[in-house]
Amino acid sequence: MRALIALLTLAAALSTPLDAQLNGQPLRIVSTSPAITETLFALGLGDRVVGVSRHCHYPPEAAKLPQIGTYLRPNVEAIVGLRPDLVVIQSKAADAAAQLERMKLNVLKLEHGDLALTFAGIRALGARCGVSERAAQLERELRARLAAIRQRTANRPRRSLVFIVGRSPGTLDNMTAVGRGSYLNELIEIAGGTNALAGTAMPYPKISLESMLGLNPDVLIDMGDMAETVGVTDEHKRGVVAMWLRQSSLKAASQKRVFAVASDIFVVPGPRMVDAAEAFEKMLHPETAK
Repeated sequence: MRALIALLTLAAALSTPLDAQLNGQPLRIVSTSPAITETLFALGLGDRVVGVSRHCHYPPEAAKLPQIGTYLRPNVEAIVGLRPDLVVIQSKAADAAAQLERMKLNVLKLEHGDLALTFAGIRALGARCGVSERAAQLERELRARLAAIRQRTANRPRRSLVFIVGRSPGTLDNMTAVGRGSYLNELIEIAGGTNALAGTAMPYPKISLESMLGLNPDVLIDMGDMAETVGVTDEHKRGVVAMWLRQSSLKAASQKRVFAVASDIFVVPGPRMVDAAEAFEKMLHPETAK
């Protein structure tokens, strides 16, 4: 009886339920990418996360946790030092995953890319951490919101859009945009737009200013030199818009449909991707947006 009382007392002192420990669910989780971190917190597992990448800014409590390097180059020594029960790692960081597995750590590899992979990642995390029903509920909620956006924009004109995600600071040189293979391409379509670069084979093709003028989109979104979203000022964003408005032959500029954005929702393929879809809807079809 004394042993049972001691066990129950220990369980009460921990934030994770007793049955989670008995069923072998991980109590100390290290996340190596922002999408993984956001998903863990959305699944109610934030109290189990003990380490994150330096790119993990959301939710705010995640930014206060110990950092283990970047998502492509996680620091194996730093991860081991956190004594994790589970390390969730992006599949592109294959070398780090192999090192961690050689050290007998439990590793869950997830792929990022399109919406299907995002939802698969939510299900995989839910299953591995013992919250499958919570994961199923989160997926239902996200899919319902995406379906509502698609329905609102179904009968609206399909405006063309270019989304710049990389660019030399202060110039219109060395631009990288969203192509067909990116989940952002799917979100643009759901929001009632047509990605002007959907015909490219690469998810993030390089484009020139001349190419942009040839594409001549209805809407232009620029995150080019603001991918490090922390600390971007409104003045900076106004300067980006002004730089594009000087291209008077560009339809998006002449119609004042140029937007400068600096938010993780546009670069993190996690649960807040629906917020990105809603933002695209507002920029493409402000008359339908909630």
